[in-house]
Amino acid sequence: MDLIQATSRKRETYQVEFAYSSLWECALGIAAVTNTRLLHTLEQPLPYWQELKDALPSTLLKELDEVEANNTWKALLQLLHTYSATDLEDFLTKIAHISDQDFKYHCLPFVGESFQKLRKQAAAGEKKAVEQLQEHTIDNPFFPEYIAFISSVDATQLKKHLQAVMKGWYEHVVAPKHAEIKQFLERDIQAKIKMQAQLSTEELVQWATNGVQYQPEPSVFKVLLIPQLVYRPWTIEADLEGTKVFYYPIADESLHPHDRYMPPHLLIQKHKALGDEIRLRMVKLLAENDRTLQEITSRLDLGKSTVHHHLKLLRAAKLVEIHEMKYRLRIDELKTLHVELEQFLER
Repeated sequence: MDLIQATSRKRETYQVEFAYSSLWECALGIAAVTNTRLLHTLEQPLPYWQELKDALPSTLLKELDEVEANNTWKALLQLLHTYSATDLEDFLTKIAHISDQDFKYHCLPFVGESFQKLRKQAAAGEKKAVEQLQEHTIDNPFFPEYIAFISSVDATQLKKHLQAVMKGWYEHVVAPKHAEIKQFLERDIQAKIKMQAQLSTEELVQWATNGVQYQPEPSVFKVLLIPQLVYRPWTIEADLEGTKVFYYPIADESLHPHDRYMPPHLLIQKHKALGDEIRLRMVKLLAENDRTLQEITSRLDLGKSTVHHHLKLLRAAKLVEIHEMKYRLRIDELKTLHVELEQFLER
């Protein structure tokens, strides 16, 4: 379709803000340890998590079972964003004093401005509103069941559960390493703020999250970047009113500040991916057009298995992605590569 533009309005982008807290690290740790299907993909090996659980008291393990059954980690994150807390006791006190309906409202996920009325009605237990919210979130792997649970659960019991699991995990897992965790978080935030002056907002988000391409969208005016250690190497995405949240993995250099010669892992991957003749030829091909696997094999006169292997390395380095059954070069990643290298050299 041909288009004649009769407007001078430029595409608006979002503002990027940063935040960090050991409380978010606590809630994400609870989410990680209870996500058994994903546990093997985390940076810490499975034996680490098993040893950790073996050292926890039975009362806390019971609360973690409840988290796993009903995904109540989501409620913790929702409440942390709603009620800013200076420390754990402040957060627990604020939970205790929320009215039951407001409590449930803020535990329910934000699914869009047009669904806020339904969210309030679901928090009040209105069956039709609950069903409509479930229907709207049917593509999410756990939202429909989570919405039903939050809407029907006894608020007092849920408050006690969230307080118990948050306090237990904080005291047994986070508190012993609080000072170290705080240093990691602060150091990473400082590095990201320094980089903010050199990149556009979209490039900054992509760089901080290790490759997430987040384009401006209606009603989202702010992107909140929150560093986390426990869920590395994953970036976790969430929605709030007017805000997109990314809990992104702390960079390698923030964990090893005294070794100024240690390059970031992704920077190594990118340079390794580009340090090969075949892969550079692929990059050149994809810079011209998106291409199918068959097109790439034909142009390079190579076997499919060989091409697939090289494409896998380019994708692992976040330089190539698949879009509509074709391979696409991520130009933004190439554009920011020199900035990442400069930052490493100046560290």
